[in-house]
Formats: sequence, C-alpha cells, structure tokens
Amino acid sequence: MLFLALPLLAHAADVRATLDRGTVQMGETVTLNLHVTGGSGSVAMPDLTPLLQDFDILGRSQSSSLSIVNGRSSSELVVGVVLQPRHAGMLTIPALTVAGARTAPLQLQVAPSNPAAAAAMHRSVFMEAQVAPQQAWVGQQLSYVLRLYYSGNITSGALDAPQIDGVQLSQVGGDLRYDAERGGRDYHVIERRYALVPQHAGTLAIPAVGFQGQALDPGDPDSFFGAGAPVSASSPPLTAQIQAPPADWGKAAWLPARALTLTLEGWPDANTPVRVGQPINLTMKLGATGLPVDTLPALSLPALQGATVYPDQPFTSTANDGPWLVGTRQRAFAVVPEQAGTLTVPATTLRWFDVTSGQPRTAEIPAHSITVLPAAGAAATPPQAAAPAVSSSPAVAASAPAVAAAPAGVQAHGTPWRWIALASLLLWLLSMLAWWLWRRRTVRGVGAAAGAGGATGDTARQLRQAFLAAARGSDAPAQLRSLLAWAQAERPAIQHPGALAAALADEAQRQAIAGLQRRCYGDAAATVASGDELAAAFKRGFAWRAADKADDDALPPLYPFKVK
Repeated sequence: MLFLALPLLAHAADVRATLDRGTVQMGETVTLNLHVTGGSGSVAMPDLTPLLQDFDILGRSQSSSLSIVNGRSSSELVVGVVLQPRHAGMLTIPALTVAGARTAPLQLQVAPSNPAAAAAMHRSVFMEAQVAPQQAWVGQQLSYVLRLYYSGNITSGALDAPQIDGVQLSQVGGDLRYDAERGGRDYHVIERRYALVPQHAGTLAIPAVGFQGQALDPGDPDSFFGAGAPVSASSPPLTAQIQAPPADWGKAAWLPARALTLTLEGWPDANTPVRVGQPINLTMKLGATGLPVDTLPALSLPALQGATVYPDQPFTSTANDGPWLVGTRQRAFAVVPEQAGTLTVPATTLRWFDVTSGQPRTAEIPAHSITVLPAAGAAATPPQAAAPAVSSSPAVAASAPAVAAAPAGVQAHGTPWRWIALASLLLWLLSMLAWWLWRRRTVRGVGAAAGAGGATGDTARQLRQAFLAAARGSDAPAQLRSLLAWAQAERPAIQHPGALAAALADEAQRQAIAGLQRRCYGDAAATVASGDELAAAFKRGFAWRAADKADDDALPPLYPFKVK
C-alpha cells in the first residue's frame, strides 16, 4: 500500500496565474486568479507585497472544485485577488510563490480614461463593446466583449444576445461583475464575453446589442413602493475583416489556432521489456487554444503490422482560458504485440495555422520502434520484418496526433515519479503472480485428492459443457472466459487467448477466438459468429496442433486484461 501511494505523493501541485481581463482603463478593477491544481487541502495566502508597486489590493477570496472524469479525480484551488491599477501603461504582474511553486509573470494594458466617452458619463446606464482581433481568418475565434455600466440600483433588466449571421457564437464563461470609474463617477459593470467563429470571408458586421431594465431613483418617493423608471442602452455596432484560408493551403484540414499541442505518452523506456501479449498503454492528447473541440480531428492510431490496437472511448472538452476557447481531445489505446521482433508505429503529421504569427506549422509524431520479446515460456521465433515508417497523408494526420517533443523514454529518465509508478506496477504484477501460484496449487491439490486422471477429465467435460451453454448466449466476455477455462483444463500452460489461438490447428476456431477478442477489448459492434456457429466451431473439442507441447513447469505470462 505504501508503494501504491508513492506516485500520488510524488505528484507536485501545478500552479499558474491568469487575469480575468488583459486590458482595463484607469479606475477599473481586474482580478488576478492563482490556480493550484493537484494539491491537497488549502494553501496559505501567498505574499502579495510585490503587487503593491503598481496596484492597490481591494480584496481576496478562495474557491475550490473537484471533478471526476472517466474515474479520474482532479482538484483545483483558486485564490482570487482584486487589483486596481495605480497608473496607466503596460504593467507587469510579477511572479508569485504559491504552494511552493512560482507563477509566470503577466502583462496588463492599462489605458487612461477615454475623453470621448465623457458625454455618456452623466447617464445612469450605457454600454461598450469590443471585438479582437479586427482582422482574422475564416474559422478563427474572435473575442467579442459587451460591458454594461450602471449607477444606482437596477431592479430588473434583460441584456439581448448578439444576433450575427454566418458566425458560430457561444458565451465564454459567466458574467464578470466589477466596479469602474468613468468621468469621476463610479459605476457597476457587468461584462459578458462571447466567442465568435466566422464561417465566411468578407466584412463581418456585428450589430448593436440592447439592454432594457428598471432603475430605482432614491429621490423619487414612488420608487420606495417598487415603481422604477425604465432605462435602456445599446452597444455600438462593430465590424471585422475576415480572410479566406491561403490559396496554397491544399486539402489538409484548416485549423487556425493561437496555439496547438499534440502529445503521445506511454511508450516504455529502454529498461522495460515488452513481450508478446503484453499491452502497451498509450494516451494521445490534442489541445488547441482558439478552437472549439468540434473543429478538432478525431484521434486514432494507424493499423500496425504485428500488433492489434484496442482504442478506448475518447474524452473531449471545451474550456476557456480568459476570452479564448480551449478545445481538447484525449484517447487511450492498448497496443498488444502479436509476434516477436521489431514493432514500428509510422510517423504521422498534423498541419495547422498559427494565427498569431500568420505562418503554417506542423505537429508531428515521429516513427517509434520497440523490440518485442517472445512470450514468457514460449519458443523464440525469428524476428519479423518491421513495417516501414511512412509519413501519413493529410487524412491520416488529421486523425492521429503527434508525440511531445521529447520521447517518453527520455521523459521517464528525468521524472522520478514515473519510476515510482513503475515500481507500483511491478508490485501489482508480483501480487498477481502470487495469486496465480496459489490458485494453481489449489487446483492441483483438488486434482490429487480426486484422482489425477478422473478429476481432470471430469473437470474438462464440465467446463466444455459450461462453454457450449455460454456460446449460445450474447455475453462475449463470459464466452471468452469459459473458453479459456476449458482450454486451461486440458493445457494448463495456456493463459490468454493469443496463446490458445497459436496452439490450435483449426482456422475456424482461431477466427472465432479473434472475433471474441474484438468484442471484449475493442470494437463492441464487430461482427462475430452467432451462438450456434460459435458452439459448432468447438463442438468436437479443441483441434490442438500435433507438435504443440504444453509445459506445466513453464511460467506463463500474466494476461493483462480483466475479462468481465
């Protein structure tokens, strides 16, 4: 249990700092959010003294959240600090020490009060609007911000939603509420952000957005009884210029993003042997800032020579980083080698367009090769020729992301917690081995008490009848489990479906086993034999190879999958 807990203890908290806005005017406030992910419990309030050079600290707060996705839990603690700039210009939020880690410095643009808005300052309600950038590409996210300024008390009101043709529109986050000063007068501000993704080139016209509400006047005696005066305001209309994708882009998927990361994790290092039948668990992650998740390509691995790929269910999400959407796709794969030799995953590429620099970029998964050893207790086989590493076509690149800049093996050498995780895995394997040895001794003890010959025959016949009964049902894991139990009664050295298929001479029986594996571990909609056909394939018993000799004293490999 101590070994199993060590990877959690070795996982340090991730700390980052964000601003709720990147541009403010003098008199407005801005919230600095300090995010602590993966820590345990509460954290002490950090030293905020470095902020006093350029800001006044008006308030502090803490909030925490816990999320569970696909059985994995993650916690986040957010420390909020309300700041008011002391002067205009480009101000720097210095690095702060939070939970033992340092945040990155941030930049805040503070503009002086706008003299052009002085005429509106005497009004109790008015609106502002802003779109950025004002020149963009088709499919690129724009940030559209609405601000409602009001003084006094607003008892009720409704802010219209933008109506823009030819644009995919979604609200980003919740409403922000803060105070600001305009023309020497204090206002309450409600700020609402939208993500605009234009679908066509040309001039994007953003019409005015209206607000209607009821305001209470303290000097009006009628307002004491709830009779307020109607107020209204509207935002100014805006425009943006949208460009079509470059003419030389070709047929590759058009992905205009502010940033894009593409990783493949889980490759075993040079010190970890890989054997036939032992799965290699890989995880692909694709994240793009400035793109919603529905615009990102699906993740998949190409077909591999000498191995079978079992994909897990994908995980997708669209979050936000300030005003920008962050789309994320993640998928796990189990790669099970089927023959000894060199296993190669071909290189694939994903092309995208960097909207911040205006340049095309390419994310790549380099070809990766590993040496697969024979299964434990099996005779060595000549190594198979490795599949050549071929750069993928745009279609393949769109469906298979790239690995991170450093190979997984190099990362493992520099990260102590991965070695601790490997030690935990080894401890689990040893416990499984002890359980198997105990079960084997128990089965042998029962066989010795009942007579070796008679007990083995009776057990095999009973397990055969159990399989034939399960074969006529629809529960694929139960069918495969009962088939393996029957086979182990006749050949104890057989421990997984791959070994069983290799020991059979009948092609129909091997195909039936392959179909059951696809149903259990990969494609739930795969077409397999009907119950009668499955029972008929094994009705006369196993068609063992004549030269196949089972060695009861050999140590078979532990089959990694749990058949449920």
